[in-house]
Amino acid sequence: MTRRYHITTFGCQMNKADSERMAGILETMGMTAVEEPNDADLILYNTCTIRDNAEQKVYSYLGRQAKRKQTQPDLTLVVAGCVAQQEGAQLLRRVPELDLVMGPQYANQLDSLLAQVAQGNQVVATEPVHIMEDITKPRRDSEVTAWVNVIYGCNERCTYCVVPGVRGVEQSRTPEAIRDEMVMLGEQGFREVTLLGQNIDAYGRDLPGSKPDGSNLHTLTDLLYFVHDVPGIERIRFATSHPRYFTERLIKACHELPKICEHFHIPFQSGDNDLLKAMSRGYTQEKYRRIIDLVRSYMPDAAISADAIVGFPGETEAQFDNTMKLVEDIGFDILNTAAYSPRPGTPAAVWDNQLSEEVKADRLQRLNHLVGLKAAERSQRYMGRVEQVLVEAQNPKDPTQVMGRTQGNRLTFFPGDIAELKGQIVDVKVTEIRPFSLTGEPLMPVLA
Repeated sequence: MTRRYHITTFGCQMNKADSERMAGILETMGMTAVEEPNDADLILYNTCTIRDNAEQKVYSYLGRQAKRKQTQPDLTLVVAGCVAQQEGAQLLRRVPELDLVMGPQYANQLDSLLAQVAQGNQVVATEPVHIMEDITKPRRDSEVTAWVNVIYGCNERCTYCVVPGVRGVEQSRTPEAIRDEMVMLGEQGFREVTLLGQNIDAYGRDLPGSKPDGSNLHTLTDLLYFVHDVPGIERIRFATSHPRYFTERLIKACHELPKICEHFHIPFQSGDNDLLKAMSRGYTQEKYRRIIDLVRSYMPDAAISADAIVGFPGETEAQFDNTMKLVEDIGFDILNTAAYSPRPGTPAAVWDNQLSEEVKADRLQRLNHLVGLKAAERSQRYMGRVEQVLVEAQNPKDPTQVMGRTQGNRLTFFPGDIAELKGQIVDVKVTEIRPFSLTGEPLMPVLA
């Protein structure tokens, strides 16, 4: 009987991409995916440690399956991702039923690790490794859009962030390997690619020097020029950017290259310079504002999204007001917000100026209210406009509608048959606006 697997993914786009790769490996091994964890013979939790609540949820899910394993000893339990990297062998002590604990750098070695498990071993794979060029074929969750990792790890040392400790140092893939993967995706019918990196603007700085002919493909900007003409790929996005490394040359490239979507995700984290310094972010709020001004000078309609943290240790009401003022002045299309959560092994976690949960919750609520107002304001510009929407799926709440995204990454719904329209770019006249999504009427397909 075919073994069945179930993967639950927590956290960021990098984790989702890793899960697709691991699913591809499991299917190559002859396994079949199932929606319901209790129907699976192998359960894999791909974990996130950025927020404490995501970590606690993992332990809760794991507890249920550990209990099940006591009566079904053939069940294989795997914890992958950042919690696995952070906790390592301690996870086995906490949950002895676990078979495999593996850090993010081992995502493309899942088959060899499971072979060790099959021999009766409990395996912990968290030692730093060089990430081998990946020949695995991901099981993509979408048939239209795809993630492509371009750089793993992070060399930054933000005082609140656990990522460098769990994802390791920066390791860039070669431009040729990235382009080859994109060519394959284009041949398979994918229309949009998101280039991924924890700090994507750092791409290439760890690669050996220029090529013999003198060309240099070793910056993100050069990479965009190098992959822009891949046949079949109509849209290219990239994330996540760091204000410290975001250059005018990169902005100009995005303006010049028609396939690059005018959507930029540039986290600012705080609008206060003293807090940014305490966070070790390496820029000021003035520099951040200049970046956004520069983006908008080249591309006035560009969509800007970001991340922000409230309640960082020592944050005063006046410093929080500086964050609110930045959000008010810039007007983000989307802003991901979070209350500061102390993470093990990070400098800020042991500082003695932690804020109360009540203060953090109050500030988060106030910021989220402003975010909604500003997003609604930004949506106004779409009313009555014709937007090009790449159709990805049926609207799960209304089977008469399809849904997709504009160039600016705004989720858009309109009437249509998914069987006919999936993967097409359609001109849609916007008839209804909401803070974070749009509804419209189709005019005609742009691409067959």
